Amino acid sequence: MSKELSHIDDAGNPSMVDVSNKQATVRTAVASGKVIFPSDIFDTLSAQDFLGHKGSIIQTAVIAGIQGVKKTSGLIPLCHQLNLSKIQIDITPSDNALHISCKVKCNEQTGVEMEALTGVSISALTIYDMCKALSNDIKISQIQLEHKTGGKNDFNR
Repeated sequence: MSKELSHIDDAGNPSMVDVSNKQATVRTAVASGKVIFPSDIFDTLSAQDFLGHKGSIIQTAVIAGIQGVKKTSGLIPLCHQLNLSKIQIDITPSDNALHISCKVKCNEQTGVEMEALTGVSISALTIYDMCKALSNDIKISQIQLEHKTGGKNDFNR
């Protein structure tokens, strides 16, 4: 099986993929990532139920991630604008980190992998922004696609 870049035309120019001949199907994608803290900072945040001077760190990151998912086509130039059916972002603390999961669902002609990855990324950046006053030694790590269904190829990590 030969694979080639889908967003580059025959002349080597960037090109949005033509999905007009594809059938709309239910598409889902799940992405994950984590924000890793120095242990003393994580202990402090945990003791405060992840509430900072700017409010709930986790809830603010969830809302930001949802907004990010909805704006993906405006952030990534060759992404299609999609009618989204569901966005779910879960953020859980453990092992000096906040673990982020973003599930996105639609009934469209193209998948939602970029939307799920964007949701995780924006959630992680929001957490960093809300916590950077405590330390700049916070790491955003392991943002990756975990699962996708509904297109030509399903994927499970």
